[in-house]
Amino acid sequence: MAAVNQKARQGEKERRERMAIGFSRMEKQYEWKDHVIFMGLLLGFAVWVNRGVEIRGLYMDDLYLWSCYGEQSFLEYVFPIGSTRFRFLYYLAAWLEMAVVGNHVAWFVPINILLNTGAAWTIYFMARRLSRSKAVGFVCGLMYLVTRMAYYQIGQVLGLMETMALWMAIGILWCLYRYVNEEGKDRLFYIGCALYFGVCFVHERYMVLLPLLLFALAVRRSRDLRKWAAAAGVFLLMQLIRFLVIGTVLPAGTGRTQVAETFDIRQAIVFACNQVGYIFGWNLGPEHLNGCPWAVTPLWVKALVLLADAMILLLAAGFLWRTVKEKEKEKRQRVLKNIGLFVLFIGACIAASSVTIRVEMRWIYVSYTAALLFMSYMYGTLTEGIRPEFYLKRFWPWGALIAGYVLFMLPAELFYRSCFPTLYLWPEQSRYNSLAEVTREKYGEDVEGKTIYILGNTFEVSDFDARTFFKVFQKDRMAELTQVVFIDSIQDMGLVDDSTLVLKEDPAHNAYVDITDAVKDIKVHVDYGYYDYDDWMDEHSEITVMSGDEGVIELEFVFPGILEGGELITITHENGEQERLSLRTNVMEHEIQAEPWQLVHLKFDYNFYTQDAREQRSDSKLATLVHINVR
Repeated sequence: MAAVNQKARQGEKERRERMAIGFSRMEKQYEWKDHVIFMGLLLGFAVWVNRGVEIRGLYMDDLYLWSCYGEQSFLEYVFPIGSTRFRFLYYLAAWLEMAVVGNHVAWFVPINILLNTGAAWTIYFMARRLSRSKAVGFVCGLMYLVTRMAYYQIGQVLGLMETMALWMAIGILWCLYRYVNEEGKDRLFYIGCALYFGVCFVHERYMVLLPLLLFALAVRRSRDLRKWAAAAGVFLLMQLIRFLVIGTVLPAGTGRTQVAETFDIRQAIVFACNQVGYIFGWNLGPEHLNGCPWAVTPLWVKALVLLADAMILLLAAGFLWRTVKEKEKEKRQRVLKNIGLFVLFIGACIAASSVTIRVEMRWIYVSYTAALLFMSYMYGTLTEGIRPEFYLKRFWPWGALIAGYVLFMLPAELFYRSCFPTLYLWPEQSRYNSLAEVTREKYGEDVEGKTIYILGNTFEVSDFDARTFFKVFQKDRMAELTQVVFIDSIQDMGLVDDSTLVLKEDPAHNAYVDITDAVKDIKVHVDYGYYDYDDWMDEHSEITVMSGDEGVIELEFVFPGILEGGELITITHENGEQERLSLRTNVMEHEIQAEPWQLVHLKFDYNFYTQDAREQRSDSKLATLVHINVR
């Protein structure tokens, strides 16, 4: 009987194994559908979470980048010899992007969203492989997209540079991880070297990743001199190129500073600690760099961040305990190597972002991304040996900790994103978006060639921005024809005509307001009979004109008909005084002298009208064309 029971149990075990194998095969057969679903969800989330970000007009660094594209040759733009920075791979990508975008400035944000979604897809696949869980891969991609650190990569044209650098940096990490952990992956080390060489010419900050290449060789105990030579060679070649084209191997700092001149060890340590805080959800910098400092963060957000941190600390504690208790020496050493790889990568990126005069959240994005991948690796290690079909066993407790992290941190990140308007670049971007909205978007191509008067300049628009802003929208790049003039009062400008726009600042909303019609009505107020959009005047009309700084009102009468003799124009002033002008030629000029900036009320009466006029706009007939100017 015992033998029969044992045979039955063995048969049941084999049946379950066959079922598990069959399930696994079926799952792999349709796995691509899961990938498509998760990638589609990430794309939809990226669009949703960035729905309020827009670029309508360019300014500062973005505008300078575009102006170089518009004014320099391809070689000058991509290979800026003698510049303080040499990022030819990024400049090549930027040149291609601008060639595609043209003058459709609003396309930059959708392109940035798509590129960042592509990076999120990459993180999804990496994290899925590290964790052996599509769900964990998905939440890593999700948290990558939702983090407040994405503000620059989405909301600025130069965000392309940060996305490229992040993509290539985590590519280096991935290649080296696989090289360290898998046999026969020597080519991945060389790919990592190539990515290192490339990323240094996207952003020189990532020169700091050289020790990562050497660490990978050291932990693999590689005696292949070709690999050591490749690691050293790409570094030396990169530095040689930098020295030849920009005259130095030291990276430039932010804000037109030099790292060698501004570096302070104590400040760097503080900045490094701040970056660790950022990764764990603590905004430890000033408001203009993070939107909402930790000290003024609402209590409910602090509670969510602390709970999220507790989830990660419990996961890390379980991971370390599992590593310490691991009996197999080889497996423990492999885990320690991987810990070293992740920690060195994150530490190097933090160090590179701590040596300048400030810490911006965009610089921490790559460190945060590596931390997400490290989290997925921890989960993968803790659930190693548990079959994928045993979902509950894989979920509890380690999957529950990751789910808790997402549950708590997601609303906190959404809150931090709501604070974007207080970031240093957001108000200015809003102003230039508004400037584009009330000019180019409102008037279309008609804005070309106009003089745009802006009442006040508390926004401190630079001469370069004012001179270059409208070039972006013009296909022929002849924006010199569009002139921006800042004035203190409407008295500083002449009459408003078809070649004039008048704007005023709205500091409360970081915007511009189009006041052209209002100023036009002040400058030339029409009671009746005058049509300032085409300068026709009826037989009887009445207007009020503001004189200029000399108090002179210039009138030009253009009669498009045949003079028969006796044509008389009567101009009646507010005090009853009349002027009678005899029209002897088809074009006649007349000046009225008044006080400077005086509102002059004038009534016009004609004893003639244009015989061939095809329309009548009021009870009176069209008499003549009248061009008005003041000085």
